[in-house]
Amino acid sequence: MAYFNSRQLAAAALFSSLWGVLNGVFSPIVFRMFGLPILCDMIGFTALSLTFWWVRKVGAVTVVGIVATVINFILNPGGVYFLGFTAASFVFDLVANLIGYERMFKKRFFAAILLVFISVLSAAAAGLVIGSFLMTAQALLAWGGVLGWVGLHAVGGLVGGLLGVSLFGGLNARNIQSPNL
Repeated sequence: MAYFNSRQLAAAALFSSLWGVLNGVFSPIVFRMFGLPILCDMIGFTALSLTFWWVRKVGAVTVVGIVATVINFILNPGGVYFLGFTAASFVFDLVANLIGYERMFKKRFFAAILLVFISVLSAAAAGLVIGSFLMTAQALLAWGGVLGWVGLHAVGGLVGGLLGVSLFGGLNARNIQSPNL
């Protein structure tokens, strides 16, 4: 028997495609306009939160991050910063696994708080990787160095986590449940 069933693979494909395409097309435009890395975090952590809620298996979030990275590089070959989000998907999966998938979803409010926390932590990890390894010192000066960059990504992760939690809360309210319950 396969680890992921067809519904879980379809969800991972849907969310990674959504993240990769929206990020590859819109995030560079928004970044050039405002100089803020928040849209890529908002899109990404919404997709990762929804994947986590729907699939509830170790590795699904990482798979979404890897596939979204490939899609992003196809659409935006110069977008090496996205490797920070690949690392963030690993962090998201690892922290969620350490907390425990089923334990998190015993109470909806508890799950919502933890998912937002995991999104912020993972986005901060993305900012750390991007700021430390993928940006020039001159570009970082405008935002207070690496820690400023980490903070900007954490804000994007907060918004993305809240969007993801709101979406799966709305789906639950309409009796659309994860098939893995």
